[in-house]
Amino acid sequence: MPLELWKATVLGIVEGLTEFLPVSSTGHLTIAEKLLHMDISGPGPTAFTAIIQVGAIIAAIIYFWRDIWRIILGFVFGLFSARARQEPDGRLALFVIIGTIPIAVVGLALKHVIENDLRSLWVVAFGLIGGAP
Repeated sequence: MPLELWKATVLGIVEGLTEFLPVSSTGHLTIAEKLLHMDISGPGPTAFTAIIQVGAIIAAIIYFWRDIWRIILGFVFGLFSARARQEPDGRLALFVIIGTIPIAVVGLALKHVIENDLRSLWVVAFGLIGGAP
């Protein structure tokens, strides 16, 4: 069943309001989907969530473009120069890469669990409560 336009609009607003706040936009989207009586277990809601989050990611890339470019240059220069690897931007690039590897491995290994079991409203609620400052 196709997603109704008003529901897509509500989810877009929830995403837009929560993406740049120190809260889980994905968790809040899951709660909103349940409040809208949507079946969150299927691939449709997961795909929709991913697609609307792309917009927020693009906005963040545009906003932080200069910083991102500086870090990319720090990484590239660090490939050829030990001195550049010691600069803050080169070190940050390296730390981002190293920090991404474990989450990528875990994410790929637990893909099925993440896409299905962890989308439970109980898991989301406990995650939001447990992760609150």
